[in-house]
Amino acid sequence: MAETEGVRRRDFINIAAVSAAGVAGIGIVVPLVSQMSASADVLAASSTEIDISAIQPGQAIKAVFRKQPVFVRNLTPHEIEAANKVDVASLRDPQTLEERTKEGKENWLITMGVCTHLGCVPLGAGEGEVKGEFGGYFCPCHGSAYDTAARIRKGPAPKNLEVPKYEFSSDTVVKIG
Repeated sequence: MAETEGVRRRDFINIAAVSAAGVAGIGIVVPLVSQMSASADVLAASSTEIDISAIQPGQAIKAVFRKQPVFVRNLTPHEIEAANKVDVASLRDPQTLEERTKEGKENWLITMGVCTHLGCVPLGAGEGEVKGEFGGYFCPCHGSAYDTAARIRKGPAPKNLEVPKYEFSSDTVVKIG
């Protein structure tokens, strides 16, 4: 029997079977991977916008980001000066105020409102709340005290209050996340 030129029947069946298996594999993998994507409600909660136009110098507000409190503080020139006078090398978690704020917006300090010790919510953002001996925030659970730049100065907390990712959408709106 002589070999004929072109594709043999056996080759065609092999190619068809591999192609069908590939299409079936894609049909299984695509839905499996797509169901692992974040849903619309999760994506909506991944960022939040805050209107900061009503926050006067020296005031702070509490907002919510990913079900956790966020402190947005409009620092006064005196608070900025006090934060800049601190010797950064003497801090437990050394960071300057400049590293914790955006260039040109040094008066806006945005931090997560969760103590880095055991997760309590520090006082100092609300009207009339205790700000601690350094004028920033005070955690009532175990006595951690933060300065005006939300840097740990005293107590058991190991780190400064976390600064989340944020950007200014305009002069009066900040987007966190």
